[in-house]
Amino acid sequence: TPWVCKFDGWVLLEVCKCDGSVLVRHRGERQSVPVTPRDAMLAALVATLWGLNFLAIDVGLRDCPPLLLAALRFAVVPLPGLLGLVPRPAAPWRVIVLVGLTMSLGQFGLLYASMAAGLSPGLAALVLQAQVLFTVVIAALALRERPSTRQSVGVLIGTLGLIVVGFGRGGAAPLVAFLLCLAAAFSWATGNVIARRAQVAGGLSLTVWSALVVPIPLFALSLLLDGPSTVLHALSTLGWPTIGSTLYTVVLASWVGYGIFNSLLSRWPSAAVVPWVLLAPVVAMLASWLLLDTVPTPGTLIGGVILLAGALIALTPSRAKTSPEPA
Repeated sequence: TPWVCKFDGWVLLEVCKCDGSVLVRHRGERQSVPVTPRDAMLAALVATLWGLNFLAIDVGLRDCPPLLLAALRFAVVPLPGLLGLVPRPAAPWRVIVLVGLTMSLGQFGLLYASMAAGLSPGLAALVLQAQVLFTVVIAALALRERPSTRQSVGVLIGTLGLIVVGFGRGGAAPLVAFLLCLAAAFSWATGNVIARRAQVAGGLSLTVWSALVVPIPLFALSLLLDGPSTVLHALSTLGWPTIGSTLYTVVLASWVGYGIFNSLLSRWPSAAVVPWVLLAPVVAMLASWLLLDTVPTPGTLIGGVILLAGALIALTPSRAKTSPEPA
């Protein structure tokens, strides 16, 4: 008897006769498959844009206080939403505001501050990936999500790598800068969990609209911490390094990067796309090495490999086991 197979993405749902009667049903999560060469190149491009983003930030920090530079960035990020080019995410304003305060204001305010305090672009990009580990832990505590064995192993390995990086970072990276970057990763992870609890998809829409709540608090903090005279001087003497840094972080890192990333997630399961993001710190470290002559210490390299391996293990889902069920 001829059979008809029904699929949802990459998982077999039903095997049935042509008369429509279901004989066997399989259930399980979508299975990851290799992306096409074209989409693999796009994913690598996104990782490159996001990796070079740290060098762009470093350039902007040469002539501008960190919190003011971040405020300038997020004053421009929401423009596509205000112009009607990017729809508002399907989430209550309360969730959008909380995501903006954690994933944008907290993450980037602390990240910019850590780099201004002496953390190199490559090391900052690496330490920020601790957000993968923090996300698993915070979700377990706040959402009662029990980590899988794979996630638990990934968190343990990543934590070991983070400890190695912390002790092997070298004297050029002050402890306070390292801790500020860790706090940035924690803030990012908190935003991840808030978005997950509200079942809000991340990406360009959430990035654009949540940025609305960021510029004014960052500007006020810059006035408070840097002083009005420093802020006014920086604004009155804006040069091409600051302008170029802002344009890169807004146009290429935020708009183009998240736009491509969203398109990839619409065509492939997240397990096939998200691990590519871990190339960003590799790009940042290589570019920092080649362009800024920032040579990573052996401890940073060894710890970085361990940290990224742990993050990759935590990001990779366990294979779903599907078993036939009688209809």
